[in-house]
Amino acid sequence: MWKIKRRDDVELVVLTLSGRLEGEQLTDLRKAISSEADVQNLVLDLKDLRLVDQAAVTFLANCEAGGASLRNCPAYIRNWISTGLASSRSRSND
Repeated sequence: MWKIKRRDDVELVVLTLSGRLEGEQLTDLRKAISSEADVQNLVLDLKDLRLVDQAAVTFLANCEAGGASLRNCPAYIRNWISTGLASSRSRSND
């Protein structure tokens, strides 16, 4: 089970994600993100996220690359993102 909670924070929109985020939930998360007008002012708060799969990590990395900020990103998710991006870069340089 997982949830999205939306709140406005000064000039930012913060989506707090909680629970388990796996590939099956990404459609709902994409809809929530696409409903926001300006991704540059979007923050995904991951403090209550407990479990993710590879599809979710890839999605979060793409959100960050597209301008969204990841707040309270657990170390294991940050490491997975960094490792995934590093391996993608090395493959693209071959």
